[in-house]
Amino acid sequence: MANKPISVAVTGAAGQISYSLLFRIASGALFGLDQPVSLRLIEVDPALRALEGVAMELDDCAFPLLDSIEMTSDLKVGFDGVNWAILVGAMPRKAGMERGDLLGINGKIFGPQGAAIAAHGASDVKVFVVGNPCNTNSMIARDAAKDLPADRFFAMTRLDQNRAKSQLAKKAGVAVTEVSNVAIWGNHSATQFPDFLNARISGRPVVDVIEDHDWLHGDFITTVQKRGAAIIDARGASSAASAASAAIDSIKSIITPTPEGDCVSLVVPSRGEYGIEEGLQFGFPIRSDGTSWRVVEGFDLDDFAKSKIAITTNELIAERQEIKAILANS
Repeated sequence: MANKPISVAVTGAAGQISYSLLFRIASGALFGLDQPVSLRLIEVDPALRALEGVAMELDDCAFPLLDSIEMTSDLKVGFDGVNWAILVGAMPRKAGMERGDLLGINGKIFGPQGAAIAAHGASDVKVFVVGNPCNTNSMIARDAAKDLPADRFFAMTRLDQNRAKSQLAKKAGVAVTEVSNVAIWGNHSATQFPDFLNARISGRPVVDVIEDHDWLHGDFITTVQKRGAAIIDARGASSAASAASAAIDSIKSIITPTPEGDCVSLVVPSRGEYGIEEGLQFGFPIRSDGTSWRVVEGFDLDDFAKSKIAITTNELIAERQEIKAILANS
């Protein structure tokens, strides 16, 4: 008997990231080659015409696993019965825009989305946030979806993990498959801490394989932190294909068991692990058994790592305070 289709909602479905994401979902790259999917594509009204073109292309691929496509600007319709809500659409920061402006606009986007998901999603619905600032946007959606368990809300630091693995592999002259146990702590922003202290190359500590410790403490971290800005400078647009690929990697890492001896980087609600304030949507190293996830305990953090994690933690606390004040006064 054929599997029942998984229903997947994607917001910002006519955008650049979604254009790279949707075809991979429809092809079976996310949920498997025996799992049909139904797509609910959500956009603002002015983008619905462009979304029609995306849907035409999806049709023209004749994907055997693509059961149906629905396009809408209505959140109730878009999230009705969905098993996964992938929130890609967000207001990007523009030149001259203050952080408070960005948070306020996104609060008005992700709050209603979280409430609609809780009201209309399937009983097992999970929420993955790509749109930046993704940690805080995820927290906004989670807080608005009061009837859903907090542990179903995720956001993306996997792109940063992938960037870090690539940099470490290049420096060591090995394949990326040799790099493991890479954690990204904190916020998906320029304050994030890519953890080389606990990472491994061919099973050995990175600090034993890469002798240039000044590079590890300096250029490695800043390259990962500023990679998004460097891509914008080079191509005139933000990361799209790599962001979509990392979104696929992230969700797969939730629904499939983590390889033995490894971890994946994911934004999840803090339960107080490593002294991080409870309730923050925080980037941690996690492991999954394919059904449930947990934060990996026992990572060694020296004073340097702790100082970097404190910076990104304080930024997330400030964002939480700011968005609460904005929403209280709106």
